[in-house]
Amino acid sequence: MFINGRKDEDEASRAQKAAKERERRRRKLIRTKYGQKPLKHAKKGVQSCILAGLVLFFLSLMIGLSFASGGEVAVSMGALGIVTMFLSGMGLNLGIRGFKERDKNYITCKTGAILCGIVLLGMAAIFLRGLI
Repeated sequence: MFINGRKDEDEASRAQKAAKERERRRRKLIRTKYGQKPLKHAKKGVQSCILAGLVLFFLSLMIGLSFASGGEVAVSMGALGIVTMFLSGMGLNLGIRGFKERDKNYITCKTGAILCGIVLLGMAAIFLRGLI
């Protein structure tokens, strides 16, 4: 009787282990595409997004200070504008170079390149408009 009881426990625990293993495999297949490991973000794309955030912060700072001073901005604001253009150019470059990384998620590359490109074009237009 003791032996039969132990057999029943072993069969029950074996069935539980098999069910847990099936559930773990099912969750892994749901979490990933066809059982492959999830893709990581491209490092240069993440750097591009960080630069885009920094550029947008500088741009909002310049707009706020210009509004607060009534349009009378100093040379430091022009220098900050040139630094913003330089940083957005670097972010655009990093975003484009991030597409060369293999087996990565490129959403950060796309986001950083687009944001930096828009800011770069806008700042170039403002700079050229100031020259004319």
